[in-house]
Amino acid sequence: MDVLTIFISILVFGLIILVHEFGHFIVAKKSGIMVEEFAMGMGPKLISKKIGETVYSIRAFPIGGFCNMLGADTATDDSRSFTNKPVRTRIAVIVAGPVMNLLLAYIIIVWSVASGGYLSTTVNRVLPNSAAEEIGLQAGDKIISLDGQRIHLKQEIDMIVQQTKGSPLQIVIERDGSRITKLVTPRQEGDRWLIGFEPKIGENNVFNVLSQAFWQVIFIIKQVIIGLIQLVTLKAKGQVAGPLGVMDIIGEAYQEGMKASFYVAIQYLLSITALISANLGVMNLLPFPALDGGRLVFLFLEGLRGKPVDVEKEGLIHFIGFAVLMTLMVVVLFNDISRIFIH
Repeated sequence: MDVLTIFISILVFGLIILVHEFGHFIVAKKSGIMVEEFAMGMGPKLISKKIGETVYSIRAFPIGGFCNMLGADTATDDSRSFTNKPVRTRIAVIVAGPVMNLLLAYIIIVWSVASGGYLSTTVNRVLPNSAAEEIGLQAGDKIISLDGQRIHLKQEIDMIVQQTKGSPLQIVIERDGSRITKLVTPRQEGDRWLIGFEPKIGENNVFNVLSQAFWQVIFIIKQVIIGLIQLVTLKAKGQVAGPLGVMDIIGEAYQEGMKASFYVAIQYLLSITALISANLGVMNLLPFPALDGGRLVFLFLEGLRGKPVDVEKEGLIHFIGFAVLMTLMVVVLFNDISRIFIH
């Protein structure tokens, strides 16, 4: 792993973390909560400056960041304390971080679709001797659903076809304003399963660009959730990538893009950034201590009970959760090292 890869990875992670923590920060500020420190990185301070009541700092290890609010983990009577704000306000502060990550992913994908175009779900050409030709698919047909699932993206078609591995699928198409239902059996070519059609390039008007970007973010969220379910049920295929593994992926994306041009390399990096940012947004909402989702559990519990859980006890639970997450990160990091540097 070269210096350039490390530098680019720090920039990518830095942007994603900055956007996440800024979400917490700006909503906290607007809600009248005192933010004691806004930090990028962890560990000892390298640079810090106090502006108003908040210390802004850059720390030694570029592996995270935090927005330290008054009273977040300790009890205090101050009216500007996090714990002394209404439950709905605190929920808004916590949710703001993941929402900003999803918004970052959306903005990047909007730019990507607007500048690079997209493949629609409308048939441009039916390939000869294909499953599409067998069922009479025609140019101009728009695929509405496949295997009972509503279709918005070409990627959804590809994913469903690969997952079903040649099983007959119900396909609903729109032709001349009418909907037609057929049964299609994808055919295997090499290691891929295909229906056998060439999609039309989508029309790049404002509505289509914004719509495509939205459905692409939804598609990523679904993939993260499916991946988590497979991980929990021990059905996940392949290895889980940690920080080094992701840095390796970022480096490979940049190098692959540079084979074409610097512009293409930037496009690849932004696509990876959108994917990581959306992943972080979803993962942070998991109901696990120390994550934003874990804090939301306590807030929902407080809303139901009508009184808060003891702040010190909640802080201890989050600390234990953080320790568990750090332990898991070390294990995954070791896996990354053995995969990247040893094999």
